[in-house]
Amino acid sequence: MLIKQNLQNIKKTLPKEVTLVAVSKTKPISDIEEAYNAGQRIFGENKIQEMSQKWNSLPKDIEWHMIGHVQRNKVKYMAEFVSLIHGVDSLKLLTEINKQAVKHDRIISCLLQIHIAKEETKFGLNEEELKELLNSEDFKKLKNIQIKGLMGMATFTKNENQIKKEFKYLKSIYNTINKSLPTASILSMGMSGDYQIAIQEGSTMVRIGSSIFGARNYN
Repeated sequence: MLIKQNLQNIKKTLPKEVTLVAVSKTKPISDIEEAYNAGQRIFGENKIQEMSQKWNSLPKDIEWHMIGHVQRNKVKYMAEFVSLIHGVDSLKLLTEINKQAVKHDRIISCLLQIHIAKEETKFGLNEEELKELLNSEDFKKLKNIQIKGLMGMATFTKNENQIKKEFKYLKSIYNTINKSLPTASILSMGMSGDYQIAIQEGSTMVRIGSSIFGARNYN
């Protein structure tokens, strides 16, 4: 019952235009079922094989979001069912997603990941690379993907001003590309620790895991 309670509490704090992705990575199917029974339909995973197993076992009206770093050779395992791929950071990856989407006669929705954090370990395009990608002829040929917006992860820090600044920066990039990309309507930023700041800075989609499902056990 705790998951249901957590979900209800979080949803009360979210404006109606903000979409909640319940990050269910590493969590058992029973936890996802509990969240599902409480009305949650969008779940985020960071490992394609794990997401694929869960997709096989759970109701088909669930929207599965791939929120982790994507390896090109694994795209084929999720191309049949994935609803949104959050962390797309290269033309090569987009080309592979497009290729696999063609095989399943689908158009796969993607978010381009922008590097906004101070940490080098985070993935993502910089502003220049983003412009280059969107203006490239190869990109324009990809008919089976649709860019739905941007995503980014702030620095893991207690410094709220730093987080705010990074989210503000991402929003400004989003505003710029929004003019040239009519399909872009999603700005995915904010996780359990910083989603309230992200919403203040214009996030339309938050990815929340531990505040719903409790702490993760990575063993």
